[in-house]
Amino acid sequence: MNEAAVWVITGSTGIAASTARLAAAKGYRLMVASRTEANCRKLAESIRAGGGQCEWLAADLTLPASAEAIVEQTVSAYGRIDALYNVAGISGRKFGDGPVHECTDAGWEITLDTNLKSLFFMCRAAIRRMLDQDLDENGQRGVILNMASVLGFSPSPEYFATHAYAASKGAIIGMTKSMAACYAPHKIRANVIAPALIRTPMSARAQENPDILKLMKSKQPLAGDLIDADDVARASLFLLNPDSRMVTGDVLTVDGGWCVSG
Repeated sequence: MNEAAVWVITGSTGIAASTARLAAAKGYRLMVASRTEANCRKLAESIRAGGGQCEWLAADLTLPASAEAIVEQTVSAYGRIDALYNVAGISGRKFGDGPVHECTDAGWEITLDTNLKSLFFMCRAAIRRMLDQDLDENGQRGVILNMASVLGFSPSPEYFATHAYAASKGAIIGMTKSMAACYAPHKIRANVIAPALIRTPMSARAQENPDILKLMKSKQPLAGDLIDADDVARASLFLLNPDSRMVTGDVLTVDGGWCVSG
């Protein structure tokens, strides 16, 4: 492990928080960024209390200036960026996301802005910095890991017919694969992690729905329930660290069997 490596993680709860804590425990230096100041501060302070290094910035990730500010603050604090993990996102349901014939303009726009536009801004800002960096001890300039979802390619219409969300996650996969091809000669990797139904604040609705919980017994048979955020975090650490330095353009599903179950 490169103890000096610097990781930027967007999001400050759920999978983002689990990954940040695991990364800090392994000695990585962190920048966490999300919209909610209280969550950002709480996560950073908990990591520092445990002896880790963590900066934080609360910002609206749908604005290009926010991505530039996150990169600038990270480089100012640590000197470089070795990894970017784009986790922050929403379901969009409360804004009107749903089946195409019911999805509102706001549901579509807010969901794609939050899940896709923000990710584009962060990738652009981070890659511009990575291209100017010297190679690290593993012969690479950086790695991007983007959060998608099994709903981007394995729909479940009865309870999860949110089509703006599915569109945003499918687009993330396509963009990431194109990035992987473009930047591999520059020694920058790009991969996708695609979880199924994970126990996070965003899945609170599902956690309280007995019909969905019953479905998960067969849909996610390895878990028989929602999957713990730490399970996704451990897979994320593999794709972000040098153990996966020959992996790019890949989509890793962490789904408890979702994609192979009826």
